[in-house]
Amino acid sequence: MKKIGLVGGISWTSTIDYYRLINEGVNKRRGGLHYAECLIYSVDFHLFQKANAAHDWNAVLELLTGASVNLEKAGAELILLCANTAHIVAERVSERTRLPLIDIRTATVKAIQSKGLKRVGLIGTTYTMELDFYKSRLQENGLEVIVPAEAADRAFIEHSLLHELGKGILLAETKTRYLEIIERLISQGAEGIILGCTEIPLLIKPEDVPVSIFNTTQLHAEAAVEMALA
Repeated sequence: MKKIGLVGGISWTSTIDYYRLINEGVNKRRGGLHYAECLIYSVDFHLFQKANAAHDWNAVLELLTGASVNLEKAGAELILLCANTAHIVAERVSERTRLPLIDIRTATVKAIQSKGLKRVGLIGTTYTMELDFYKSRLQENGLEVIVPAEAADRAFIEHSLLHELGKGILLAETKTRYLEIIERLISQGAEGIILGCTEIPLLIKPEDVPVSIFNTTQLHAEAAVEMALA
């Protein structure tokens, strides 16, 4: 079994889910009392968000590369950046470490393609919804991507991620607003919805939505289990 290195704390609430899902996945495959060998480097989320807000991607790169290199030194044999937004610099982090980096976008594309879908809605941080680093990867693989059209909706999602979900606060009224946003995406032809921030699955569950949802935390964790046990 390869040792999995998790760059977490972006945010801590979803890092908990990564740890649980990876251990559950290994146990499902191996049985008995087998669980994952993994290491977690939890960064200071304030530094991550401050750099994002300034669009200082070099600072993001240095933060996540530093964490990845420390995981490598500690014995990790593969790396996950435990946030969709972190993949703005995924290729550059990968170039700076000798370890394979499992890309959350690749895992998401594979899951969507396995269901034969062509048009998907994407919700996540404003960076994930508005910049090209995520949408372009989907489009390169023949997928049409729809994001919330209203700036107020995108701003609401961003605010809730920072000040609620990222702190472990789950509010009924926030869930209602999310489901309204998702319903508008479905009305525009979305055949599935990407929960493109690793905190969103804390709030939105498959039974809440009438189309397929793609829990990127789960998909990323499953990809890590697959590589660790290969």
